[in-house]
Amino acid sequence: MTPADLSLTVLHAVRRAVDDGALRVDVPPVVKVERARPGGVGDYASNVALTLARSAGRSALDVAGILEERLRGTPGLRDVAVTGPGFLNFTLRSDAGGDLVRAVREAGDAYGSGTALAGVTVRFADLTESRALLVTETVVRLLRSQGADATLRGHRADDGGVPADERIPAHPGANELPLRGADPTPRNERMPALPGSNEPAPRDADADAADPAPRDERIHVHPGPYQPGLLGVDAARWALLRAAPQDRPLDGGPLLVQHERNPLFRVRYAHSRVRRLIANAAQLGFGPAYDTPVDAPELLGALGDHPVVLLAAARHRAPDRVARHLEVTADALLAFQHTVLPLGDEKPSAAHRSRLALAEAAGTVLAGGLSVLGISAPERI
Repeated sequence: MTPADLSLTVLHAVRRAVDDGALRVDVPPVVKVERARPGGVGDYASNVALTLARSAGRSALDVAGILEERLRGTPGLRDVAVTGPGFLNFTLRSDAGGDLVRAVREAGDAYGSGTALAGVTVRFADLTESRALLVTETVVRLLRSQGADATLRGHRADDGGVPADERIPAHPGANELPLRGADPTPRNERMPALPGSNEPAPRDADADAADPAPRDERIHVHPGPYQPGLLGVDAARWALLRAAPQDRPLDGGPLLVQHERNPLFRVRYAHSRVRRLIANAAQLGFGPAYDTPVDAPELLGALGDHPVVLLAAARHRAPDRVARHLEVTADALLAFQHTVLPLGDEKPSAAHRSRLALAEAAGTVLAGGLSVLGISAPERI
């Protein structure tokens, strides 16, 4: 069971409680589920009972108890407990890792996409400042991945007929959006105007009068130059996206150093390691197959959190959350990788196949997350 599955499971429990009259509340569009914090129990937790208590006219503990009754025996859940003022805590089955790995392998790079924001329409103002445009373009991609109808003012949703030099440079698979506009940066370092800057393009007064649409949204972004000519596309994008939008962008120089202190290098290197592990395993005569439980809580937790992180990044207009999560995933994978292949005279076993399947799933998550940011996931470094 993935966090997204768990969120839907809790939401269905709320609906059942409302349908049978146990609760008199409006069913929320989504239920937030997150990793259990220090002091909590189990793997995941939700504060849904606390958020519904006032409208239900009951205590949060009462609401939590009603939901807990309807969650007992749910496939994939080993235990449901109520703690504190009314938090629901969930412990997954020991073999839940298999469900997670299979979900990642089935979805591929699209793992983490969903429909939580279906029906939400977001329009961003046209921009010209480089970092504001890049951040907003990435947020649009995140919103669309969660089902929202998101666009940048003045930009089409496809690339048809748009010259290549009028789009933000991004690697294949990044699903880049066509962008236009002027930028004072030299042409070989120019990134087409991005929405969200403080320099909106001139508007047609007559067109505005005929279009009473709501005011366009803007993301507060600390400006910064986009420098693919100096840093390359990957480092240039990471430098602007890894820091929170309102913070100063990162110094690009350290991002060019192939060293473990460089987080961009760690993330891309971790992906390349997965590709080598799969190739080496093939030479030893086995491939990925999750047959037995794998004791890798940090890596499984990172993969399970990926859909939650993408949704939160979309809602909070914060692509830096994706970058930070990729670092967590990469670090967990690099710590785990040494257990994947047989050592010495050891023969490949079901445990090795399962570990390889988990590593492959981690590589898929890394590639998908990098793609959302418009950054390449190399086969080799």
